[in-house]
Amino acid sequence: MAKQKLRIGLVGAGKNMRVRHIPGFRALADVEIVAVCNRRPASTSAVAREYGIPRTFEHWQDLVADPQIDAVVIGTWPYLHSPITLAALEAGKHVLTEARMALNATEAHAMLEASRRHPKLVTQIVPSPYGLKGHEIVLELIDSGFLGDLHEVYAYSLTDDLTDPAAPLGWRQDAALSGYNMLTLGILQETLLRWTSPPVRVMAQVHAFVPKRIDPESGVARAVGTPDSVQVLAVLANGGRAVYQLSGVMPVAQGTGIVLYGTEGVLDYDLTADRIYGATRHGRARGAKPEPLEEISISEEKAGRWQVEAEFVASIREQAPVRLTDFATGVGYMEFTEAVARSAQQGAAVDLPLEDFLGESDAK
Repeated sequence: MAKQKLRIGLVGAGKNMRVRHIPGFRALADVEIVAVCNRRPASTSAVAREYGIPRTFEHWQDLVADPQIDAVVIGTWPYLHSPITLAALEAGKHVLTEARMALNATEAHAMLEASRRHPKLVTQIVPSPYGLKGHEIVLELIDSGFLGDLHEVYAYSLTDDLTDPAAPLGWRQDAALSGYNMLTLGILQETLLRWTSPPVRVMAQVHAFVPKRIDPESGVARAVGTPDSVQVLAVLANGGRAVYQLSGVMPVAQGTGIVLYGTEGVLDYDLTADRIYGATRHGRARGAKPEPLEEISISEEKAGRWQVEAEFVASIREQAPVRLTDFATGVGYMEFTEAVARSAQQGAAVDLPLEDFLGESDAK
């Protein structure tokens, strides 16, 4: 593969595929996008014409099975991520799939197990773009003891995306298409997992303040399948506590961020603006008036950037390990998302990992 052109087939050609993946792959040497399959033949043809993709397929199964394709990039909604991934791996194809990983934890585990049956094939999930710029800075500060022992976490995403009750039903609000994924819970959790220990117990409540919306295809009002308001309490593996607050029905958007509180200091990452703020208790008199957190600069040489397509190709050509994001990490955030949904449904705390997937050795 290192000496051959890497031939890529696209399944699904939404915004992320057009804005990020197609330009990203085209910028790489000896990589060619050779085929595309979108939801409908007309849109497939339109994408092929716009981007000069030579071959089109009406059915994704045929694209995946084609021996002239080396890797499949999945840009569909989550309901197809698992079946396409499983078929692609069986056909000997490398896989890069859009997030969220799957509809639920069962599908995510099936994808992980399939990837382990095909260890020579690269499997990667498109990572959360949140925090990429300041990722190394946050890790350095944590490793240096800036926070001390992590005690508390506040993760929030407060937007006005769903405030208008007249806005049509989107695919993210259709459980058949998005599964247990709700608002930005999965993407926020994936980002948080880069810097903290995973949760071992969650207690959640969810609600849909706008319970019905018009289905744009049928013109009929339908019950929404996912909440527009989510609150979660979590216990972390290190003993810390976390609070998640997510809403899509804010009157004014408040942005997205993660705040880490330790025994020695505080780190506040404004994920919307990609800016980090922090302070430590050293040199401050006990009981003194709080001062604003100071911005922590992200130097150009340490600033992270989007390089998903290059990393995917490097993993194929050089056998480099997948950093962001591997299937095991995806399983982790999918279990968390499902635990939140179960807790809200049951009105009780749910432990992680989910006991449904504990092997005999894990259970012991």
